[in-house]
Amino acid sequence: MTVTTVEALAERRGADVLVEVLRSEGVRYVFGNPGTTELPLIDALTDAPDIAYVLALQEASAVAMADGYAQGARRPGFLNLHTAGGLGHGMGNLLNAQISGTPLVVTAGQQDSRHVITDPLLFGDLTTIAAPTVKWAREVTNADQLPVLLRRAFHDCAAAPSGPVFLSLPMDVMEAKTAAPLGEISVIDHRAVAGSLDRLADHLAAIAPGRLALIAGDEVDASDASAQAVRLADLLAAPVYGSSWPAHIPFPTAHPLWMGNLPTKASGIAEILGRYDAVFALGGKSLITVLYTEGSAVPPGTEVFQLSADARDLGRTYATRLSTVGNVRASLDVLLPLLETRLAPRAETYARLRGEAVAAYDARRAALEARADAAFADPVIHPLVAAREIARAVGSDIAIVDEAPATLGHLRTILHSTWTRQYSSIRGGVLGWGMPASVGFSLGLDRAPVVCIVGDGAAMYSPQALWTAAHERLPVTFVVINNAEYNILKQFMKSQTHYASVRANRFIAMDLTEPRIDFLALAASMGVPSRRIERAGDVAGAVEAGIRSGEPNLVEVVVSAA
Repeated sequence: MTVTTVEALAERRGADVLVEVLRSEGVRYVFGNPGTTELPLIDALTDAPDIAYVLALQEASAVAMADGYAQGARRPGFLNLHTAGGLGHGMGNLLNAQISGTPLVVTAGQQDSRHVITDPLLFGDLTTIAAPTVKWAREVTNADQLPVLLRRAFHDCAAAPSGPVFLSLPMDVMEAKTAAPLGEISVIDHRAVAGSLDRLADHLAAIAPGRLALIAGDEVDASDASAQAVRLADLLAAPVYGSSWPAHIPFPTAHPLWMGNLPTKASGIAEILGRYDAVFALGGKSLITVLYTEGSAVPPGTEVFQLSADARDLGRTYATRLSTVGNVRASLDVLLPLLETRLAPRAETYARLRGEAVAAYDARRAALEARADAAFADPVIHPLVAAREIARAVGSDIAIVDEAPATLGHLRTILHSTWTRQYSSIRGGVLGWGMPASVGFSLGLDRAPVVCIVGDGAAMYSPQALWTAAHERLPVTFVVINNAEYNILKQFMKSQTHYASVRANRFIAMDLTEPRIDFLALAASMGVPSRRIERAGDVAGAVEAGIRSGEPNLVEVVVSAA
């Protein structure tokens, strides 16, 4: 017999139902910047002390904070934007989240639907605006729909391929009464094992030792498969490359088989992959290119094998010998024993290759250190030196969020860590992610210290994140790499000898001078202590002190335009 309780019959506001569903889904933070259309939700949070509202001072920052939180906590992030204008502000970082596959439940307040016919202020077609950057977009038209649509949103944003979903929340729906049951959380195991793994094992075992390369893509991190990727690399004595444009480095950078990230031009990728007979990519979208070059990233004669939970990416651009759909970790757990049996007869050969990899890794590290040592006494800090000193200060136990083009390549090369979740970067390429994302990462890692490395240009897209870090008293050290220019753009222009800019030595809109940005004053205005570093020998100490403080702080490092 079904028993109907008074609680089950009680009517609640739509906004209160939303908060109850959030609580049952384990949501700890709502990221946002409120306006009038969001006030019903703000009011409902008054009686929900277990769900904290994280105030961003601009919606682009709110999106990146939720993105960083979701990546750090490995659970969906929830954010609430302010109708059409706020959603528009957040679109750049929503694009970053979409490309990174970050699971987000994105909501925005909508005008009361009863006077939409009058074209009121603040009204916009939110689902159409959101559609290009999310998996799906829908407007809630009745408070009774809230439990089902919210549960669906949390499920779908995390299902492969993961990414943001969007719900429009009209004010009248949020204020309406409903007795709709909240429903329950569905338990769904997404860890599907790929098919044809015995065939894949046959193919991989047949490749001559030393002639196979692995690509550790972002799905290795998303599926928590770093340990399996290490076992695979060790079994095959295969060099491991990171994605050309990664969100994470999911392979230990201190491992001797780690070769660094692939370049971002097809010609550079092809030069590397051409050294091998085959490449096995763990995860999709590992060969993202930025600037066009002639030819394919996969040269003739190099076979491609893929394992990804995203069927859309398999064979999408490059023909593959065998690609298979499945969760990376679950599939590797099945593949590894199959490979062990097939590789056993050549165990000594693989052991010798692993020994050679150790020597080669040590030689690369020594050469890199020598280059940094040679530049240490430069009158203005060289970006390589800045990257090394920052890495030295951070060590291997502090999370890094990186959006500093001048030092990014150097830092990825010089990292030496066994922690496969240490490094995160901006996969979508839209600036303004790093500073607010670091706030979210700290929250997602239970308020752990985070070091955010950001370029001076990128820092100006979301400097409001400094205020939120101070308001939440988060231990984030913001390291601003300042070369007073859009260096990556200027260097590209200088490489184009046919450009008039090169002949005139005049680069329009490339310099952040007259006046120079005063980052110390900017930080002070947001309640964040700061200091400027102009000598290489002071970089590590300043970053170490910032981390030790346990408080938000900013370190400006003045670097050369090298």
